[in-house]
Amino acid sequence: MGVKGDKTALDRTTPSADVSAFLDAASKVPAPAAQTRGRLIFALDATMSRQPMWDLAQSLQARMFEVAAGLGGLDVQLVYYRGFSECRASEFVSGGQGLAALMSEIGVRAGTTQLVKVLRHGANEARRGKVGALVFVGDAFEESEEAAYAAAGDLALAGVKAFMFQEGENPIAGRVFNEIARLTGGAYSSFDSGAARRLEALLRAAAAYAAGGRSALELQADGSEAARLLLRQMR
Repeated sequence: MGVKGDKTALDRTTPSADVSAFLDAASKVPAPAAQTRGRLIFALDATMSRQPMWDLAQSLQARMFEVAAGLGGLDVQLVYYRGFSECRASEFVSGGQGLAALMSEIGVRAGTTQLVKVLRHGANEARRGKVGALVFVGDAFEESEEAAYAAAGDLALAGVKAFMFQEGENPIAGRVFNEIARLTGGAYSSFDSGAARRLEALLRAAAAYAAGGRSALELQADGSEAARLLLRQMR
């Protein structure tokens, strides 16, 4: 099934080899400053185990636009993977209804994770135009950890922080998601499948950063435990 406004299946690229070298260079990349409109990549695992969370994310995604409205607005690109080779990205949309329409056309499908493709796509997209943040929501990881860390290093060099939100307690996913967040200077958090309010708070905090940079996230932190959690981890 295609997505209205679908851009393309994500192409494979060759990962860089030396992840450790990225950390020094990535630490020198400035956080995005406040701008007219922020851009955020919203990436989701759409394999079969994700049906309940896909439905929840669809109901919560409009909150990202709400919190960003007072910061100049936010354009969001939906990226998802499902099956064994399908990984697609939409065009950037500027309103919650537009993103909801895209998500409503996608159903989950059995398959394996393709997070490395998502990270590489995020870096490529950032080289075409500034991306304030990449937000990923998933529950598993079944790929090469080395490839994931190399792709995260490329994402960091492109100036994009990854906000990795894990549903459940899969230890492999937790380790990899946490390291991807660290490599990019972003943040990691886990949540229970029934914690809709917590996921909403995390999405709102990430959207504030994408729209207005660190200063906007600091303002959110005054009344949001989720925002404070992200700030404590970010460099």
